[in-house]
Amino acid sequence: MAGTPADSRANPRGGGWTSAVVTAAQGVSGQIGLLLGAVMIAVAAMLLTDDAALRHAAALTGLTLCLLILVVRGIVMADHWAQLRQTRVMAALMGQDNSPCFTTDRSGRIGYQNPAAEARFGRRDGLTLMATLQDHFASPASTLYRLQNRALLQGAAREDVVTRQGHMRLCVHRIGTRRFLWRLDEFQDRTGAGRGAENLSLPMLVANKAGVILFSNEALRRLVGGRPRHLDRIFATLPLRSGEEVQVSALDGPVRAILAEVEGPGERREIYLLPLPPSMASDSALTDFEHVPVALIKFAGDGRLRIANRAAREALDLSSEATPDIRDLFEGLGRSVSDWLGDVLAERIPAGAEVLRLRQAEADVFYQVHLRRIVEAGRPSILAVLNDATALKTLEAQFVQSQKMQAIGQLAGGVAHDFNNLLTAISGHCDLLLLRHDRNDPEYADLVQIHQNANRAASLVGQLLAFSRKQTLKPERLDLEDVLADLTHLLNRLVGERITLRLAHAPDLGAIRADRRQLEQVVMNLVVNARDAMPEGGTIRIETEALTLKEDLRRDRALVPAGDYAVIRVLDTGCGIPPERLQKVFEPFFTTKRVGEGTGLGLSTAYGIVKQSGGFIFVDSEIGLGTVFHLYFPIHSLPAEAPAPVASRRPPPRKGDGGVVLLVEDEAPVRAFASRALRMRGYTVLEADSAEAALATLEDEALEVDVFVTDVVMPGMDGPSWVRQALERRPNVRVIFVSGYAEDCLSDMQVRVPNAVFLPKPFSLTDLTETVQGQLH
Repeated sequence: MAGTPADSRANPRGGGWTSAVVTAAQGVSGQIGLLLGAVMIAVAAMLLTDDAALRHAAALTGLTLCLLILVVRGIVMADHWAQLRQTRVMAALMGQDNSPCFTTDRSGRIGYQNPAAEARFGRRDGLTLMATLQDHFASPASTLYRLQNRALLQGAAREDVVTRQGHMRLCVHRIGTRRFLWRLDEFQDRTGAGRGAENLSLPMLVANKAGVILFSNEALRRLVGGRPRHLDRIFATLPLRSGEEVQVSALDGPVRAILAEVEGPGERREIYLLPLPPSMASDSALTDFEHVPVALIKFAGDGRLRIANRAAREALDLSSEATPDIRDLFEGLGRSVSDWLGDVLAERIPAGAEVLRLRQAEADVFYQVHLRRIVEAGRPSILAVLNDATALKTLEAQFVQSQKMQAIGQLAGGVAHDFNNLLTAISGHCDLLLLRHDRNDPEYADLVQIHQNANRAASLVGQLLAFSRKQTLKPERLDLEDVLADLTHLLNRLVGERITLRLAHAPDLGAIRADRRQLEQVVMNLVVNARDAMPEGGTIRIETEALTLKEDLRRDRALVPAGDYAVIRVLDTGCGIPPERLQKVFEPFFTTKRVGEGTGLGLSTAYGIVKQSGGFIFVDSEIGLGTVFHLYFPIHSLPAEAPAPVASRRPPPRKGDGGVVLLVEDEAPVRAFASRALRMRGYTVLEADSAEAALATLEDEALEVDVFVTDVVMPGMDGPSWVRQALERRPNVRVIFVSGYAEDCLSDMQVRVPNAVFLPKPFSLTDLTETVQGQLH
């Protein structure tokens, strides 16, 4: 038979078998050479030494070496003969196969190749299969490695690849544990993505998943002017989608084409192009949406406006010929608007909506822009739907502003509490020092200065509380004419000589209910601001008016209920406030003055006092003409309250004549001052630094206590909680709550605590002792 080993050795086409025999013979001769070398070394060692022991050792070593080499030689020879037998089998099976066949080891080195492989690729002794196929298709290393690994796991694998002359099917089978049989079937007469595609007039190419072009036909090469290597060399935008219009970078300029993609063998992509004639209008198949009552815009892939309907042109103030870029229309995304459009077009992110600001608008105008990817006539683009979101953004800004004001108010209240504790200790110990110094003492003036500055600091803390609308007000029935008349003298001193102050009262002006001191502070703040707005001099007018609102008044996001009001107006002829700043004048720390000339708390404090008094404050201004502040206070129609009887001041009790006071205060400096002050007035003082310590002190039932003086906010149990618990067993004890916060923080608790009064911090020595004495008597 022609397939027997004898015939293969005689057959000149059986070169693979002869090569294997020669290789085996070379291996055997090499092993014999090693054996002779080992024997010669052992003999030389025996002849060159006189020591019998060394000769014996050399002989034993040589004998052992000979045995080892014989064993190795036997293993190697057995492997070589196994390979020879395997090669004879391969020659018998594949010798007459018309398809090229190879055997390789794990490193890819060729062992046997049949005559068809020699005729197709030449003799490849000692070379790798990758080197043999590297000029026939793209990326042979990755393909062979992938197939060999699959054959190791599954026993066999195959894959079709595109070559320069057609298609090739690579088949591989595992032989034993270390060798592989490869068979290559070439299909050069296949139409499509091979030699047959060269005759197609339709441009086409074959690419792998990484975008590397494996084949391009003559029509495509003529279109782009050469053999492209990657998809991004041809197409302006990636990824590609079948059935859509693409732009091809052709030799003579961009060409529009419809793309069709067919999934090829071996994860290859066969891409066909149908060029569109230039006369075909890009928008010929677009739906006429001119009269849709929703603002619609279509953008090209590069962000350029293609078409906008009438509603969109009116909303954005665009002419029918304008084609601006999307980034020239909108802003405020936090990144490039074009990048967002590109992500939606490439489907890297899902379609969605964003609120954007109109870039060219003079005022703040916002639109909710919803982008969606669409395809028309094979052409991908972006459809944008616009909804006016200006009112929504305004409401959001108002909410954020209210949240910010609330947070700053809480901060101001906390800061005021801590400062009130410090000021209580400072002013209280200063009172103690003043008791030990008379007016002739050289240190008396210094102590008075400390006391006065502590009071000024307390006034500033009051401003913080007024700003946060948490100060303790003492409202009373006020006649505005009397209040402003009493204030005129001080206001004249504030405005100086270059400014004229005029006061005009309306007849039959009703009374209001407010804190007199706080109302005076509001008017003074407004007059000082008016003075600062007229550096060259001018006129400030303070007017009052009796106003009756027949219906609710809505202004500046506020609702003034219908009713009778007393209105105070403060007018100046100064420089005015710009419109963009007019809505910010009541914000904390906002000021138009230079650094060091204003804190920005004056108007915010006035706003807090007016609102806490149940009133409203508004502002009107024109540049160069002046500013008007309007203060609305509801008329207080109840009759005047009878004045409280003035209690005659009792002399301080003598030492030992006072009652027993339990003082509970967690701030040590405040507790030390209050304790000393009360003891100086003859009271017996029991101290506790926490509510828990106070309750432990009261466990002694023999202890008599007349007054509890306790802080409201303390670590652990608060003041009202421990007082209610203590009053269950001592119901007749009087209570004085002290706090650096406003009284309203106690209002709910105080209702449920009988015989309780409130003393705000900072308090003086006299305030404390008189309050305690008032509770005792």
